[in-house]
Amino acid sequence: MSTEKITYAVEEKIGADEFVDVLKRSGLDQRRPVDKPDIMQGMVDNADLTVTARDASGLLVGIARSVTDFAYCCYLSDLAVDKGCQRAGIGKELMARTKEAAGGEKISMLLLSAPDGMDYYPRAGLEKFDNCFGIRRT
Repeated sequence: MSTEKITYAVEEKIGADEFVDVLKRSGLDQRRPVDKPDIMQGMVDNADLTVTARDASGLLVGIARSVTDFAYCCYLSDLAVDKGCQRAGIGKELMARTKEAAGGEKISMLLLSAPDGMDYYPRAGLEKFDNCFGIRRT
């Protein structure tokens, strides 16, 4: 797919069904509770920043969904690109637009990678950190 046909935007509101659909087409649905509509609705309703990529027909082919304070940090919670559109620079562009919309150079942007993304993120310009900690959901 040509990236010239892709339209990027910060969208205030997307539907949970559209979000789940792109997660399924990206393969990220394996790591998200797509069978729990209330959680998926909460994920889209409560995101601070959602950057989208749509093809010429308006189909959502990529999404970057984040939680941010727009001043210091941004947690990129979901980065999903339709498998048929991968390797066209869409994910990299979504990350760049997310960083800019969240505050540009003044913010740190963090994300957790799925195992199959561990090779992608360094190639996309992200630095691997060894000093992060967390508490997993139960």
